[in-house]
Amino acid sequence: GSGFESESGFREAFTKIFGEPPTTARTRSPMFAERIDTPLGAMIAVADNEGLRLLEFIDRRATERELSILRKRLRTNVVPGEHPHLTAARQQLGDYFSGKNLEFDVPLAPVGSDFQLRAWKILRSIPVGETRSYSWMAKRLGDENARRAVGRANGTNMICVVIPCHRVIRADGTLCGYGGGLWRKKWLLDHERRCATK
Repeated sequence: GSGFESESGFREAFTKIFGEPPTTARTRSPMFAERIDTPLGAMIAVADNEGLRLLEFIDRRATERELSILRKRLRTNVVPGEHPHLTAARQQLGDYFSGKNLEFDVPLAPVGSDFQLRAWKILRSIPVGETRSYSWMAKRLGDENARRAVGRANGTNMICVVIPCHRVIRADGTLCGYGGGLWRKKWLLDHERRCATK
């Protein structure tokens, strides 16, 4: 594992990935990271003053790679620490998983290409408790043949749950392609349907 799994291993994991202890990281304005426990497992959230940059399940294989991408693209470091956007994300995730409120308004600052940013904006338009197909998304992006590109854009979404790539399924209604695991995708969809029909 990455070492992020345990609270005590969280700081050490940063040293392993980024090669310097978080206390000695001296950057102009770092991104801050926090571990958030959820019913589906621990997540890592990363934010700076622009907004939430990353929210991923810690056990996901791609999480370490995504942290490195963020660090390179934004030319800054990631350090464990508190930030108002992380506090908001933690509170809103708590409300989401308890069924109290399934909407998020924490500021988001995803890093991606124009196509990816457009795709992620469309994902946020899918109402809670509903699903859409890859071809529906492709049409909304102006190219109904872009289903594979849509799948790739959804797969590179670094802010899971809040940018709800779990709400996109195959046209025949079957579940596919979720980086956090299909069991999580099913849980999230079932949870949203239950809460939306209350």
